[in-house]
Amino acid sequence: MISHRKSAERGHFDHGWLDTFHTFSFASYHDPRHVHFRALRVINEDRVAAGRGFGMHPHDNMEIITYVLSGELEHRDSLGTGAIIRPGDGQRMSAGTGIVHSEFNPSPTNPVHLLQIWIFPDPDKQNVEPSYEQKTFAEEEKLNRWRLIASPTGQDGSVSIHSDAKLSVTKLKAGESLPITFAEGRHGWLQMAAGSATLNGFKLQQGDGAGISEERSLTLTATEDAEVLLFDLA
Repeated sequence: MISHRKSAERGHFDHGWLDTFHTFSFASYHDPRHVHFRALRVINEDRVAAGRGFGMHPHDNMEIITYVLSGELEHRDSLGTGAIIRPGDGQRMSAGTGIVHSEFNPSPTNPVHLLQIWIFPDPDKQNVEPSYEQKTFAEEEKLNRWRLIASPTGQDGSVSIHSDAKLSVTKLKAGESLPITFAEGRHGWLQMAAGSATLNGFKLQQGDGAGISEERSLTLTATEDAEVLLFDLA
């Protein structure tokens, strides 16, 4: 079964400095049909104006992944971490017992476009020590193939998360196809970060999502150059 979450049906708020779309219920946006999907709690598509950002704010017991599509985002936190997140990076913050952080667009002229992702930790991984990890994945590692960027064990050089979930990404050229397979009992969420594609006949545009259950084998075909995130979930 594939459930289509259309881009235009997401929650949307334009705060001037922040233009944001919410795939799932978030802050003042609540849709009882779209609160979360399995362990996947948040996918926010944010465009942050030059020189603006989110001030220091707290989190706990959440695995937070930031995926930058264009521009740069500066991260600072109560662990003493200071980092610039760029396109191609895989970044995660495990909030655990509690962490305070800020995210800021350091450019004086250019906006930053990103996906903010929250994943629930496994029940036995609650209240872990907060931590931060960031790695860069080369463009060619994603071109017309899946590149694992987050996993529970840091498999294949991915960043590690405290959840039984995996995140892979691809940059798929128009006309190219990729297989998607799930083990029995697993579920998936596919998010179109850019471009358009078909998934077993479903037409997907930029910003669309697709929840996948009881499907073991699928085919993703780009109808124009596309950047796609794929979650494999318990």
